[in-house]
Amino acid sequence: MPARRRVIRGNGYRGALDQWIPAFAGMTEPESNELNTFGHLFRVTTFGESHGPAIGCVVDGCPPGIAIAPEDFAHDLSRRATGKTRHTSARHEADEVEILSGVYEGVTTGTPIALLIRNTDQRSKDYAAIAAQFRPGHADYTYWQKYGIRDPRGGGRSSARETTMRVAAAVIAKKWLAERFGVTVRGYMSQIGEVVPSNSGPRSHDWNAVEANPFFWPDAAQVPELEAYMDALRKSGDSVGARVTVVAEGVPPGWGEPIYGKLDGELAAAMMSINAVKGVEIGDGFASVAQKGTQHRDVMTPRGFLSNHAGGILGGISTGQQVVVSVAFKPTSSLRLPVEGVDVDGKVVDIVTTGRHDPCVGIRATPICEAMLALVLIDQALRHRAQCGDVGVVSPRIPPAAGG
Repeated sequence: MPARRRVIRGNGYRGALDQWIPAFAGMTEPESNELNTFGHLFRVTTFGESHGPAIGCVVDGCPPGIAIAPEDFAHDLSRRATGKTRHTSARHEADEVEILSGVYEGVTTGTPIALLIRNTDQRSKDYAAIAAQFRPGHADYTYWQKYGIRDPRGGGRSSARETTMRVAAAVIAKKWLAERFGVTVRGYMSQIGEVVPSNSGPRSHDWNAVEANPFFWPDAAQVPELEAYMDALRKSGDSVGARVTVVAEGVPPGWGEPIYGKLDGELAAAMMSINAVKGVEIGDGFASVAQKGTQHRDVMTPRGFLSNHAGGILGGISTGQQVVVSVAFKPTSSLRLPVEGVDVDGKVVDIVTTGRHDPCVGIRATPICEAMLALVLIDQALRHRAQCGDVGVVSPRIPPAAGG
């Protein structure tokens, strides 16, 4: 859309204050925030509903030459999937990716990549009783108020099923980040209810243990405790919240914009876009409130940074340290325990949610949070390359950690 220009004459100051000038000096007006699209240069648009025939996404702006095949998506999609343990929803989807465009002879072409996953295990009848009710803690009421209509089957568009395509798109992003910059993106569950790992902190726990249990828990010795905790919770019919921490290693210094495109700002927005997320921390986050400045400042030496309270981001720009993000998930609101509520006619009704639901949505959230971290990083990397690709490596380059 061409930029709209307005020439202000006469009392220019008053006119400038009274009129919005979308563009000047040849600049086009900023794009509006699109409803189902994420990213600026690496753009991901998702579509589909929980119980529709399929879900999918279009990835636009992907660099050409990345080797990708349908089987490359299987690992991360399996990590996110339900139906693998008794601690998640019993819904079992095949999650087989069909690549419809943008890949030729096994490599990306630079044109839009269309990915499709067909839903195969919907049980819409489970939602018949609540189709005209507003479940507390869900988006039923807000969707109704916004659109005047809603798809009650599995939550429709508000279902976490949508995040499947974010994970799929991020497989491409992770691959490019690793190949071009050596960036590794991974995560773990750092709290469930009141239980925390005994070996807390991304540098102190066992990453091998994370992938060896259904909770993405970093302490293998605590897994039996978590199993018993979740069994008791599921038996009670209640649910619990969780905290997921994701870490990116190998991110070079310089990614991020100084004001409106801050790396931490975009990470916060990305994580908050995930279903059931109620809080995001970068680095020490809210713990910074109780810290003194002498503790929180991350001292630099020629040997490296002495700490990383800032989570690898200063002034909205990466420092070269680990980028650390923690995400808080609320307890699942889909419960079989009855509760008084309201229906679409404004009448008081008893609401009981049946069907297949997660007693803790955070259990499957680690690969989703990883996906959003990777999607933000590839977008920031491409934007940095576009503006500052000629800057190169600037001295001094402080190592991420002293001795590291």
